[in-house]
Amino acid sequence: MGNPRWGRRRDWWESGIEFTCLPNCGKCCDEPEGIVYLSREDAQRLADFHDLEVEQWLLRDCRKTIDGRYILKSREEDEICIYLAEDKSCNVYSAKPAQCSAFPWWSENLRSEKAWRKTEKLCPGLSHEEAIHIDGKTIRLWVEADLEATIGFRRWKH
Repeated sequence: MGNPRWGRRRDWWESGIEFTCLPNCGKCCDEPEGIVYLSREDAQRLADFHDLEVEQWLLRDCRKTIDGRYILKSREEDEICIYLAEDKSCNVYSAKPAQCSAFPWWSENLRSEKAWRKTEKLCPGLSHEEAIHIDGKTIRLWVEADLEATIGFRRWKH
């Protein structure tokens, strides 16, 4: 039987969820064929991090989806994020894309009980003893950041 919180008019997570991002976990990044959509702000921040012009960085570290949005490249050998280090740390942590920061608060993870249970199995930070309460307003901000990144952009120059 499902959780009675599901199916209410209000979002089930509005009262908050316990979570902590664990150092060098990398489970959310270590997914073959994962797609990281980029906002314009992400592109600028990551280009600055690499001391490159945005256009140079886009050519080097990104590709386009079939509908033309920019996404991060994956490694050819295993289709994992190009910025995930061997020790599962992020090579661009201080400049990482908003969509990365928003995990596990992606709308696709929060849309159904089945999706959330899958997310709970993937992310040990959702059941960790040091998890802290993340309030619903903060979760909503991360959902919005993820949605903005998912909309993405198709051209750097206007």
